[in-house]
Amino acid sequence: METMASSDSTKNSASVERSEQLVDRFLDAIWMERGLSQNTLGAYRADLMTLGRSLSEQNKSIDEADKADLLAFIAKRVESGAKPRSTARQLSSFRRFFRYIMREGLRDTDPTADIEMPRIGRSLPKTLTEDEVDALLNAPNTDEPLGHRDRAMLELLYATGLRVSELINLKQSQINFNQGVLRIVGKGDRERLIPLTDDAQRWLRDFIDGPRMEILLERQTDYLFPTRRGDRMTRQAFWHIIKRYAEKAGIRKKLSPHSLRHAFATHLLNRGADLRVVQLLLGHSDLSTTQIYTHVARERLKDLHSEHHPRG
Repeated sequence: METMASSDSTKNSASVERSEQLVDRFLDAIWMERGLSQNTLGAYRADLMTLGRSLSEQNKSIDEADKADLLAFIAKRVESGAKPRSTARQLSSFRRFFRYIMREGLRDTDPTADIEMPRIGRSLPKTLTEDEVDALLNAPNTDEPLGHRDRAMLELLYATGLRVSELINLKQSQINFNQGVLRIVGKGDRERLIPLTDDAQRWLRDFIDGPRMEILLERQTDYLFPTRRGDRMTRQAFWHIIKRYAEKAGIRKKLSPHSLRHAFATHLLNRGADLRVVQLLLGHSDLSTTQIYTHVARERLKDLHSEHHPRG
């Protein structure tokens, strides 16, 4: 009995090890192809290795999974309380993995091919009205160096629709004041040029010429928006800044770190911007990702109609 248990344990270990090797090869390949972030690669790895460890109980490695294995895995996850969005994300990870190993010649069928994605409602991003954006932008005390920095960051975020990660990693060399544009290298190493508004340029010039040097004193950094320590700001620190100024501005909505990015896109569409232009400015690779903002804009138009129409 002990020998059999030891044999099963060895098989399980070998299955997990093979699964890990294949998953790592897959992650290296998609990182080279698409330049995905470490967070995205980590999510893929977690999804695939959860499946790999589950399959090891049957002495299978992940490349040996069949449709029944995947359906049983998904059913078990749903029974334990997994949400449709989480299940859909895992199934998406599995599909990409099995397409990869088919390309590599490791199998000739895709066990995910006939498995339907769970139906999930697409949540609309929380956005701000134009008046709320004005209140938020006016909240920092610009007589203080840090307040001036924060105002410049908020102005830039609303003027360009940057991701927070792109904002905090911004360097002075990425700004071209002569042409009035910002050069951003976003997800997948895709480069885009974003026009800067006159207000954003003015706040940036004023910040660079004075408050930034006061914050740094004798320290040096390439990052445009440093902290008092001369470091790059973290996402968490910027999120606290947004929440503090939202509270000061009397904004009671539940915001996200991307609230100004959402406002940028929604307000452009509200004022007649072309969806594909907004797609390029946001750095979305797929137009369907940008289309969610048309729903936000339509909801806003409905609200305005019912509020102002005499029979609304």
